[in-house]
Amino acid sequence: MSEIGTTEVCAAGRRGGGGSPYAYRVRGLGRSAVVLWIGGAGDEPDQVLALPDAGHRRVPVFVTVRQARVYVSRHGRKLAVSEAGVLELTRVQHWLADPVRRHVSPGAVLDAWNFFEDLARGLGEVHRLPRQGALHNSAYEKLFGDESDAWTPGERHAVLELLTAGVELWNSCPVTVKPRSSPVPDSGRGSPRGW
Repeated sequence: MSEIGTTEVCAAGRRGGGGSPYAYRVRGLGRSAVVLWIGGAGDEPDQVLALPDAGHRRVPVFVTVRQARVYVSRHGRKLAVSEAGVLELTRVQHWLADPVRRHVSPGAVLDAWNFFEDLARGLGEVHRLPRQGALHNSAYEKLFGDESDAWTPGERHAVLELLTAGVELWNSCPVTVKPRSSPVPDSGRGSPRGW
């Protein structure tokens, strides 16, 4: 539900992001990396940067924020802010492993949900996430209002299904570790302007 941004990274992009790149550190059980997140200009949706590569898209990933900064600089751009936003995906993954007995903060779920939508959009793989409907909208609004304890069983199921698919997408999406810094030609398949 990207019309409402997450507390750190998405909110920063909404205030005049205009395609400015942000470093975003994702700490997960299966995969951890720094990615570049692009705030949508105007009404354009936000997305995780993914570059064309032989008929599909790859997410450039970095070990450090400095590596991401150098990559962006060599493309003639600057990170919008010097520090990286952080997604503690491990918290969400532990909760997904036993959602009845474990608890996770609404903020962690909200950040993961937004990240997965932006990742799917960047990869051109939105079909890999469940189609969102009224249950998702209602669950998201409660989550955003810090009322996830009030989820109905249907809303809870919808959230668990979406987050499980999102974790699978993140753990399986094609990546390029520390990509070369020369610009890659745009394939015309949704690349953010200037990449």
